[in-house]
Amino acid sequence: MSEYYLVKKKAVPEVLLKVVEAKRLLETKKAATVQEAADLMGISRSSFYKYRDDIYLFHENARGRTITFVLEMNDEPGLLSDVLKIVAEHRANILTIHQSLPAKGTASTTISVDVRPDTGNVTEMLSLIEQKEGVLEMRILGGE
Repeated sequence: MSEYYLVKKKAVPEVLLKVVEAKRLLETKKAATVQEAADLMGISRSSFYKYRDDIYLFHENARGRTITFVLEMNDEPGLLSDVLKIVAEHRANILTIHQSLPAKGTASTTISVDVRPDTGNVTEMLSLIEQKEGVLEMRILGGE
């Protein structure tokens, strides 16, 4: 059974990020061959083939899944509404929301969303939520 990890970009070795970019070059026809894509990215063909099936952008494999994330947020009027608006703008379907009672000016909120075929870029959605003023921390619990 395979194990999967969700890590932030800054923790991923450069060669793996270059493999993702080489795959994008091939998909968008900006490179005609694997050799050309590898050369453009400064990696070997063997590195590309070694990792190509093991790394992909999060949003590429999120369709048809439920993603659950936890937010630590300031207890501010309208902040949860702003977060939910970001989810709605990306056309993800909210399945559950659970917010703890605020303590010492912060609240923990767990949100599960269904990533549908017409959902926008999930990575962008999560990034916008994480960068929202008043969101102190975001943890992705996983996807089903």
